[in-house]
Amino acid sequence: MRHIEPFAGGAAFFFARRPKRALLADINEPLINTYRCVRDQVDQVIEALRELATKHGTGRYYEVRAEYNATKHIPPHRRAAMFIYLNKTCFNGLHRVNRRGEFNVPEGKYKNPRILDEPQLRAASQALQNAELHCGDFEEILDFVKPGDFVYLDPPYEPISGTSNFTSYAKAEGFTRKDQFRLKNVFCALDRRGAKVMLSNSDVPFIRELYREYRIDQVFAPRLISCDVRSREPVPELVIRNF
Repeated sequence: MRHIEPFAGGAAFFFARRPKRALLADINEPLINTYRCVRDQVDQVIEALRELATKHGTGRYYEVRAEYNATKHIPPHRRAAMFIYLNKTCFNGLHRVNRRGEFNVPEGKYKNPRILDEPQLRAASQALQNAELHCGDFEEILDFVKPGDFVYLDPPYEPISGTSNFTSYAKAEGFTRKDQFRLKNVFCALDRRGAKVMLSNSDVPFIRELYREYRIDQVFAPRLISCDVRSREPVPELVIRNF
């Protein structure tokens, strides 16, 4: 049946699998807009991104960021291009917003960032032709999942320490412990419905206890976002499945 991701993010799993039918969802509206425009208006996105890449230089990042935050009536394809531009030039490719929903990541220190990757954008556009896109909370996925669907849940991870709590991915109060319990309820509902469900999260006692009745495997994944490059070593994570 369908490949479904309620926390699409970078959709790495989707692009690796290239399923024939998919539903990608996320609460981050600018992200879903970008996917829609790459899918349906890739030529316009490429041209807008080409202009941004040509003008890139010292200070330009903050001009684009200010326009992106202040101007709400930007054509969707240009807003998508700005989203990609900021992602390619901000610190560590991090997406973070403040309580007003404003993108607030500082500029990254790159000598020659690859802002426009036309072949990759066209390949992504081709892959997305088979995908339905939805913007909303992960609980809304229950309106779409049918028996036999494969659902991959990749939420903001439970913090492993008091200093590692980053959940301000979209305008909200962050992904709280209450949300982790909501997600467990969704996992159980999908299980009862007959979907195949897989979830990734931190290897911490709370998550192990929360999903103790399901299959839990430990894997080691690289840490891609860290202020100290030396700390970007593989860390244990959990893959939880009902199959």
